[in-house]
Amino acid sequence: MNKNFIEIAFIGGSGLYEIDGLENITEKDIDTPFGKPSDKVIIGTINGIVCAFLSRHGKGHILNPSEINQRANIYALRSLGINQIVSFTASGSLKEEIKPKDFVIPDQIFDKTKNRPSTFFEKGIVVHVSMSQPFCEEIRDIIHQSISELGINHHHYGTYVCIEGPQFSTKVESEVNRQAGFSIVGMTLSQEAKLAREAEICYANISLITDYDVWKEAEEVTNNSVVKTVIMNIKNSEKIIKNLIKKLSLREAKCTCKDSLKAALMTSPDKVISSPYYKNVSLLIDKYYKNNYS
Repeated sequence: MNKNFIEIAFIGGSGLYEIDGLENITEKDIDTPFGKPSDKVIIGTINGIVCAFLSRHGKGHILNPSEINQRANIYALRSLGINQIVSFTASGSLKEEIKPKDFVIPDQIFDKTKNRPSTFFEKGIVVHVSMSQPFCEEIRDIIHQSISELGINHHHYGTYVCIEGPQFSTKVESEVNRQAGFSIVGMTLSQEAKLAREAEICYANISLITDYDVWKEAEEVTNNSVVKTVIMNIKNSEKIIKNLIKKLSLREAKCTCKDSLKAALMTSPDKVISSPYYKNVSLLIDKYYKNNYS
């Protein structure tokens, strides 16, 4: 991988609004066919390696989980040439052994959201990508290695259940999620992972555990308690980023993420090329259609 190209991006969630130590900073105000991303994309270098950073909720945390334009966020990063994303999210624990201040590298997602666009493809262009493994296993392993080297308590596997929010769970909802065997709960991950797969970007997540949701007796989830724990985890997050970025820059992808649309495009080529909607997604599918059918 050429470290002078922007190929790596980090998406920051609650509490992680910038990366300490990012140098040679520029900001890109990007328009997409799906609207504006959450904020300007920050471009800079860490140890000489170029990367991008995007604040999921915007500067000042102005977007609630349902308001985040995930399509614009992922499209904007893809338009810069990004092919690897590591996202950070604040999450609640649904298991006793996953403690506040732990980190989790989830390997599965269960989507309980109701009102969010989850695909780039519509209006005459149909795509069915595989989500059996929603995260890039290669990047998950690299994250596991990086966190292990730093000695941070973490869990290499877990299922993230994504709720609509912005309210925290009721006790009954929390118990149902526990009974279903879910590991952690949050409000932002499902659409990000699905859209990254459609954009053929290798994507993985690090969840920062802030609380025990509301299932655990004598534990109360409040915004103040969540933010307090997140702030304590930010320094570890920045250490992980600095350790992780060199490994990502040296990675030679052997996974199938980069070709995830190959067997997923369902609409016949003539219909795709003639569709007025084609211009919205041409960045994502030109390699399959433009040279062969235009």
